Amino acid sequence: MDLRLPGLRGPRRPRRIVSAVAAVVVLAGAGTWTAVASDDDTPAVRHTDRVMAVDGVKLDTSYFTAGTGRRPAVLLGHGFGGSKDDVRQQAETLARDGYAVLTWSARGFGKSTGKIGLNDPKGEVADVSRLIDWLAKQPQVQLDKAGDPRVGVAGASYGGAISLLAAGYDDRVDAIAPAITYWNLADALFPDGVFKKLWAGIFVNTGGGTARFEPALAAMYDRVAESGTPDSAARALLEQRSPSAVADRIKVPTLLIQGQTDSLFTLAQSDAAEKAIRANGAPVDVDWIAGGHDGGDMEGDRVQTRVRAWFDRYLKDDKAADTGPAFRVTRTGGVDSTDGAAQLRGASADSYPGLENGERSFPLTGRREEQSFANPPGASPPAVSALPGLGGGGLSQLSSLGVGVSLDFPGQYAAFASAPVTGGLRVTGSPTVTVHVKSTSDTAVLFAKVYDVSASGSQVLPSQLVTPVRVEGAKAGKDVTITLPAIDHKVEEGHRLRLVLASTDLGYASPMTPATYTVSMKGDLKVPTAPAVTTAAAPLPSWVWWLPLAGAAIALALLLTARRRTAGPAPDPALAEVPLQITDLSKKYANGDRYSVRDLSFRVEKGQVLGLLGPNGAGKTTTLRMLMGLISPDGGEIRVFGHAIRPGAPVLSRVGSFVEGAGFLPHLSGRENLELYWRATGRPAGDAHLAEALEIAGLGDALARAVRTYSQGMRQRLAIAQAMLGLPDLLILDEPTNGLDPPQIREMREVMIRYAAAGRTVIVSSHLLSEVEQSCTHLVVMDRGRLVQAGPVAEIVGSGDTLLVGTATPVEEPVVEKIAALPGVASAAPTAEGLLVRLDADGSAQRLVAELVRLDVPVQAVGPHRRLEDAFLTLIGGSA
Repeated sequence: MDLRLPGLRGPRRPRRIVSAVAAVVVLAGAGTWTAVASDDDTPAVRHTDRVMAVDGVKLDTSYFTAGTGRRPAVLLGHGFGGSKDDVRQQAETLARDGYAVLTWSARGFGKSTGKIGLNDPKGEVADVSRLIDWLAKQPQVQLDKAGDPRVGVAGASYGGAISLLAAGYDDRVDAIAPAITYWNLADALFPDGVFKKLWAGIFVNTGGGTARFEPALAAMYDRVAESGTPDSAARALLEQRSPSAVADRIKVPTLLIQGQTDSLFTLAQSDAAEKAIRANGAPVDVDWIAGGHDGGDMEGDRVQTRVRAWFDRYLKDDKAADTGPAFRVTRTGGVDSTDGAAQLRGASADSYPGLENGERSFPLTGRREEQSFANPPGASPPAVSALPGLGGGGLSQLSSLGVGVSLDFPGQYAAFASAPVTGGLRVTGSPTVTVHVKSTSDTAVLFAKVYDVSASGSQVLPSQLVTPVRVEGAKAGKDVTITLPAIDHKVEEGHRLRLVLASTDLGYASPMTPATYTVSMKGDLKVPTAPAVTTAAAPLPSWVWWLPLAGAAIALALLLTARRRTAGPAPDPALAEVPLQITDLSKKYANGDRYSVRDLSFRVEKGQVLGLLGPNGAGKTTTLRMLMGLISPDGGEIRVFGHAIRPGAPVLSRVGSFVEGAGFLPHLSGRENLELYWRATGRPAGDAHLAEALEIAGLGDALARAVRTYSQGMRQRLAIAQAMLGLPDLLILDEPTNGLDPPQIREMREVMIRYAAAGRTVIVSSHLLSEVEQSCTHLVVMDRGRLVQAGPVAEIVGSGDTLLVGTATPVEEPVVEKIAALPGVASAAPTAEGLLVRLDADGSAQRLVAELVRLDVPVQAVGPHRRLEDAFLTLIGGSA
């Protein structure tokens, strides 16, 4: 029985790419069979691995079934750079749900051979048709007729595109569910003729370099990467491998899942797909998820549940299957102040609203009606919006929480703002605006973005998305209508919309030749609101849940690891005035053979300058990283002013830090660098306490000079001033004196002492022991991850149980070992003057001298030591 919906497709046409004569060959000896056990009464999943020979290429496949009888089949594609193993869990779930599932590694990935063709119709797409041929011969697969299995195709990114292409090239495909993928790859990588260089480079590197690609693709990439400008041949090559090339052939039920946090394949890609497929008469639902290629929550369980329901409806013909609304968008429903978690809620509509629905107009004005700005030589430094390729990255996820992390450089952009928004605003779709552009060059490249600006002046770039615009003939002046990125974002009442037109962006290629751009407004900003889309009220469907998110202070580091946060323990009132208490802290890195930090405990009080000392590998850096919330301990806890430190803990706003090698923009002044840094934090300008930080740093008139004129010492002091912005109660400095000469070191010492003098606390890690001795009030000495000693500097340096033994000649190592093993001796270490010996409770100087004479050690003098270096070597047993 044919269960395909009537009217969706015309008469069957022989559209298969490769002749049916070219059958799939299963290589002898390449098949293995296993059964996956189930924890309940559901049938066990049978799993078979096979290597199939397809037109001279070997494809590594896995076949999953459960139960008996014939059932529909599903092909699952994987993402770019991955393999069939990435979709195994989904395959097993679908098999238990009554499907025969085939996964495979695409050409050039996993154990499959061949060159990467970016879903070449004659390569990867033809492979899918051969896999469908193979499914048609399996006794577990339901057939519509001989050679025609009931089959759906799903996948994300690269795998999502192959599902669309398979439906366009092989009319045996009955339903598809592509996710976070492209409709037109040329539009995705060359938007408006601007080269998306970082994402393109990530593609090539993830694929293993251009040698792994088809020669035509390798040559195209080399050509465009060198010129920075895509040519017509490059565009034609990518369009020919895009689903848009077969737009009129895709006539099957389609579930389009697209990511909001995605600067690679934007919501505009799924919008174009929806319009084309619906025009063919096929059912289409659209789901905008929270995550995407730039990070965020991929909502995996919910999405897989919806995909299964989609296939149940259109492959099993289960009319009771709940496939969800025609349009759904995941929204952030606020932040819980107790644990920093963000709530995700679904909003939906009975029909897809498109990207220009329910428009409202907002007049925009600037400081000047006409604004000029520069495209700098070499297009550097570039503005920063998204950070492509960071996996769990998610700057866009932060923007949904009201955290601004974008950077625009002075003199490289024009800005126009609206009046405060009244009554609030929900932007759902693509805003548009018309501007007039002039340039000193014939071609101008602009990057347009709309910020949400609060009443305090902090700004957020929704989903971290920008629109590149290439303007040809700009020298004579030209009106340009800009379609800004599609977003779903709530603008609170009293906030303003701020249009920025920048000359650079980190993710794109800009003209290398310097030019001056001049822009002016030619119309209002038109903002789509999609009023029919309504947010679900609690209780929500089971597939909508709370997403733990990191807080702003350490969010970027957390996003690289994609770790989830949990609520921390309650504050300890008894420690409310204690800057730092570490208790039984332990950390062992994955695959490490020993603990980096083990059972570490110490306490720091207000007004102290604490020196953290230890040889290389002692665990100092790991301890500081845990203290700053960048990594989580395996055991124990850190409390700052009574609050437990965890990634994103709000109390981290009271902690400032400096890591050696802080970078500044050389063409900007010291003050401009600091102001730019503070603006990027998204916190109100009044909270920076810029004047106080600068007074402590003591930079004086140098603040007005370009940083490129600074000495190393001045750069270090500027970096310290940056760490002191906001006057944090706890300041952490890692090797602040590296590369400084003696006068500069003295200045840095005075900076730390002045900062702590106001009742704040400084923790400094340094290898310059003499400097630590002069600038620190207290010490913590570590060795091999453990605490060796903690206390006031004077107490540690003046310990009476340590003796400095002067010798006429250096003491050989075997003799040092013998001395260390003597009764009453806790440790012995060689120094330039002789020996540093620490006595235990049973030791005495008289007994030590007698033993040294017995061992023929040429003793010249014996006395208590007075230097931190000596004490340090004694405490760590000379392992520095």
